[in-house]
Amino acid sequence: QVQLVESGGGLVQAGGSLRLSCAASGGTFSTFTMGWFRQAPGKDREFVAALRRYGFTNIADSVQGRFTISRDNAKNTVYLQMNSLKPEDTAVYYCAARTDYKLGLRPADFGSWGQGTQVTVSS
Repeated sequence: QVQLVESGGGLVQAGGSLRLSCAASGGTFSTFTMGWFRQAPGKDREFVAALRRYGFTNIADSVQGRFTISRDNAKNTVYLQMNSLKPEDTAVYYCAARTDYKLGLRPADFGSWGQGTQVTVSS
């Protein structure tokens, strides 16, 4: 059983930056696949980034070159650094954890979710 708490969202102007944090408790954090997803009003939840054990990463094409994902296993925390933000990045951002050893990165593949944090990018 894993509990996740996101923080770091807020209101920024286009071109600005934010860093989201997700603190995890329960289980063995260093073995989890950690993911970030986002959901804008009227749209499906979409994949943003994931960090697997051993440092393997996956980044969505829509944020490639602007967002990076990292983790600090000593703090049981995963981060999403968001640079060059655009209005279309506006969404609720969710942290998620997958505790098995399979490779899927769909929302349904992740069993634990945080409460979400709002990111709003103004133009």
